[in-house]
Amino acid sequence: MVGSLTAACGYPALVLIDLHAHSDASDGTESPATVMDQAHAAGLDVVALTDHDTTAGWESAAERAAALDLTLVRGIEISCVHDGVSIHLLGYLIDPSHQPLIDELGRARESRATRLERMVAKMAEDDIPITIEDVRQHSQQGATLGRPHIADALVASGYVRDRDEAFADILHSAGRYYVRHYSIEVMRAIELVRAAGGVPVMAHPFASKRGRIVSDDVIREMAQAGLSGIEADHRDHSSEERERAARLAAELDLVRTGSSDYHGTGKPNRLGENTTAPEALEAIEALATSDIRLLRP
Repeated sequence: MVGSLTAACGYPALVLIDLHAHSDASDGTESPATVMDQAHAAGLDVVALTDHDTTAGWESAAERAAALDLTLVRGIEISCVHDGVSIHLLGYLIDPSHQPLIDELGRARESRATRLERMVAKMAEDDIPITIEDVRQHSQQGATLGRPHIADALVASGYVRDRDEAFADILHSAGRYYVRHYSIEVMRAIELVRAAGGVPVMAHPFASKRGRIVSDDVIREMAQAGLSGIEADHRDHSSEERERAARLAAELDLVRTGSSDYHGTGKPNRLGENTTAPEALEAIEALATSDIRLLRP
């Protein structure tokens, strides 16, 4: 594995970097340590752990990454909103003790939990055979709860075959059982990530099959508010959407990233299927002002 990205920049083909992966600290199906094992098995040199609204997996991921000679980027994926449209914001190298950010993330996690209770109650009215206890059995204690945990309970009950089938209908954001949860206004989230010394990068901005997306003008506003990067290369983007994101990155002087958005067996996404250039990661590290650095071997 490559220990120094700076030394490796002349040989980008030798460095494989994936900046978006989830563990069972949120809606992935594998422990943080296992995600590191999978990253190593996939031939990655660098991987970011970016669980939803939590940094709970950082410590165990760091321990395992060190044992595997793997560079770890500590991050988070924050649930945001702008004018009613859901936006996901990746925050890299944040100070996890920054209290204003902690407070907002705590509010979001609590809202996610109560929201699931309301969704399951709606399903019960239509005799869908799961309970909130079933849902909780498919999450780790203290994990950020989300719709994937309902999906796992539905799979276990035999009501659907997999998470994809659950999200195509029952759990779709336009479906009858959908309930919104509290999300941070995205301009405020960008401000909080920057205040926590981190680097805000917009995740999968044009993933329209997930629901509504924001316009290019909103992304320009986000850049003015302090957005540092955009995840252009993602499974949920067509070639045209990747080009659109790349054009915006060039126009707005944003770091362009690529990532798998790995969730273990919860999604078909495979580690390393989209990657980030070493110089992009170096730019992210240079932009960070917290004491949180890349954890290199």
